[in-house]
Amino acid sequence: MGAFGEEKDPALCRMLGRPEFPLLSRKGDIIIGGAFSIHSHISQPSLTLTDTPKPLICSRINLREFRFAQTMIFAITEINNNHTLLPNISIGYQIFDTCGSVLPSMQAVMGLMNGQEKTLGKTCSGQSSAHFIIGASESSSTIVMLQISGIFQIPVISHFATCACLSNRKEYPSFFRTIPSDYFQSRALAKLVKHFGWTWVGAIRSDNDYGNNGMATFIAAARQEGVCVEYSEAISRTYSSEQVERVVSVISKGSAKVLIAFLAQSEMSIFIEEALKQNLTGLQWVGSESWITASHLANRKYASILMGALGFTIKKTKITGLQEFLYNVHPSQNPQNKLLKEFWESTFDCSLEPDVHDQTKCSGSERLQAINNSFTDVSELRISNNVYKAVYAAAHAMHAMLKCEQQSDVVNSSCRWQDNLNLKKAVEHLQNVNFTLQSGEKVYFDENGDPSATYELVNWQRNEAGDTVFVTVGSYDASLPNGRQFTMKELNITWKSGSSKKPQSVCSESCRPGFRQAVIKGRPICCFSCVACAAGEITNSSNSAECSRCPLEFWSNEDHSDCVPKVIEFLSYKETMGTLLSAISVFGACLTLGVLCVFFWFRQTPLVKASNSELSFLLLFSLILCFLCSLTFIGEPTEWSCMLRHTAFGITFALCLSCILAKTITVVMAFNADRPAHTVPQCSAPFQRTSVLGCTLLQVVVCVLWLTISPPFPNKNTAHATERIILECDLGNSIGFWVVLGYIGLLAMLCFIFAFLARKLPDNFNEAKFITFSMLIFCVVWVTFIPAYVSTPGKFTVAVEIFAILASSFSLFFCIFAPKCYILLLKPEKNTKKHMMGRE
Repeated sequence: MGAFGEEKDPALCRMLGRPEFPLLSRKGDIIIGGAFSIHSHISQPSLTLTDTPKPLICSRINLREFRFAQTMIFAITEINNNHTLLPNISIGYQIFDTCGSVLPSMQAVMGLMNGQEKTLGKTCSGQSSAHFIIGASESSSTIVMLQISGIFQIPVISHFATCACLSNRKEYPSFFRTIPSDYFQSRALAKLVKHFGWTWVGAIRSDNDYGNNGMATFIAAARQEGVCVEYSEAISRTYSSEQVERVVSVISKGSAKVLIAFLAQSEMSIFIEEALKQNLTGLQWVGSESWITASHLANRKYASILMGALGFTIKKTKITGLQEFLYNVHPSQNPQNKLLKEFWESTFDCSLEPDVHDQTKCSGSERLQAINNSFTDVSELRISNNVYKAVYAAAHAMHAMLKCEQQSDVVNSSCRWQDNLNLKKAVEHLQNVNFTLQSGEKVYFDENGDPSATYELVNWQRNEAGDTVFVTVGSYDASLPNGRQFTMKELNITWKSGSSKKPQSVCSESCRPGFRQAVIKGRPICCFSCVACAAGEITNSSNSAECSRCPLEFWSNEDHSDCVPKVIEFLSYKETMGTLLSAISVFGACLTLGVLCVFFWFRQTPLVKASNSELSFLLLFSLILCFLCSLTFIGEPTEWSCMLRHTAFGITFALCLSCILAKTITVVMAFNADRPAHTVPQCSAPFQRTSVLGCTLLQVVVCVLWLTISPPFPNKNTAHATERIILECDLGNSIGFWVVLGYIGLLAMLCFIFAFLARKLPDNFNEAKFITFSMLIFCVVWVTFIPAYVSTPGKFTVAVEIFAILASSFSLFFCIFAPKCYILLLKPEKNTKKHMMGRE
């Protein structure tokens, strides 16, 4: 049966067994087989080693699946009445019941392939009964059918088998479907869950190929979206009540508030009954296309549980004339057909048999127009449209295969009939079909036999009459770029149990900006603790996995939610310390200026003359500069202020100490000279001026070289303090600074030595002891300044340097000039020549 007309192996025929009879059939040139789950319940006969297995008995007619079968008949009837599609070719059908189970599906495909002959000879030859097969409604049943029909390349077009595994062209080369693969639906569900911020969900699936493959794809996609699955339970309609009860109990004890239900309708019906018994409420249901638009579930009985459910389904459409066709279904069409009788009796709850007690007898005049059930409801034609498309796809493939389109006379066109149809070519032509239905929908298959993956997102809402309706609130198109695949409409969504507030389903509460997620050992990644970002790091969004470090010149704010410019630190005039130091500097300069005025006023007195008035005035002037040079250290460092502050400091102190050194040398030389004791020592003014000029000029040369080679410059120090920028003056070449400072220290030591040598001079004229004491304080200040300067950070470095300048300046001022001012202002009687000569 590989190519029709070939002889078949007798052993294979015996393996196929006794063929089943179709529930609905019609003869035709081309036979399209149908496999639908027309019954939803199947008996489970006991199996023993000694007894012949009893035949499987299917019961409980599924009105929705029966509508699928009638839709197939409607499409075939429509094509037979169409003179442009397969002209002069009639299409027949054979429809079998798979009962939604594997064994009946195997029997159905055998019946479709073998025909209805009950005798088996040594060989079974002849053409297969069906040229195409529409079905089945379940992935597992479809896989079983393909494992048999695929050997003979019989094209199978499924309207409802969504397992992603069926896209494997190597394993299923003759399989096509008009419903998208679960691969896309599972990924769409993961994006839906992520869109609403649900990172902690539960999952339940059908324990078959449909549920297991679909859930595996969802879990993998959810993991990529950062969504965790708390539990994943499986359920089958063959499970015992205790097993179903256990599954519902696990779900009710879970902490997830969102339940992903990847269930076939049969499992969903069993599960929802048990959920109703255990009062499983408060869950946000997210369903697969198998049940999300099932009208028999959308009743008031299950509204308390399922209201607000969300799920993806294929687009709905209208099939013109289908409702009228369904209304005309009647047992009188084929009085011997048991299925039509069963349908009629189930729909109207009556009996067509005359001798049935305790049941109303059917009159036959009942009207389907008065009934509103899953069979007559055509408001949500989604899967039925897939059946409709599948039939038309088969017809278009045969139309191309029989070269019907090559006839020149369109009115009297006919197809080139072939007695032995090669179904391998039928598969090739089916792969290439591309047509448009009357509704405007295009039908084609990709290289895997799949249609384009487009879905509608539906939400279970209640209308004004209190009935459940499926409202489209979004869409998903897998053909679009990743960021544009999922879209939401501006509609109000009804949430779980009819609530208007979106539920939250997370394992851990969101980490607000400023915190990062820290994984809890032994728990899924969605369960975490919130840890505050370290200093200098931020997170500006919720649920950040890592903290981001701020750029170099920025720092985190108090909430660690944003990077703000670092505080620029420098000693400013506006802050307390800067104001205080400025005031002290100005005060010292003013005080020195006042003493200068006093000395100028008393310049003709013996004390001022004895103090070497020229050097004293120069010393007072240099002290004023020493006080004022500290002001250059305050304020924002600039290129000029950085060069000025250190050079001004070095030159002014060199001038000051040069004056003191000249004064002490003069005193020592004068009193150690061979002169009468009663004369006032005098030294040549040129020597004093030369020594002061020479000592100061040497410091000037050092400063000029420093500024020429590598001058100080303003620098933003970000290494010392991470949370702030210290605006400081970089020394440039630090050797220049230490040479300047060392030279000042050398002058101070020379002053100290010469002053120490003059310690035994007459007391009334001995200012050497005051100079000695001032130099001692000066040296102590600057010796302690060095370690404090090196170790003090930021603006306090500048403050320490200013303090050293002021402390040393005040020590020189008070030690040298305070005693003299005391005599000039308070003890004028001692300001005499005799007292200066020590004769009083």
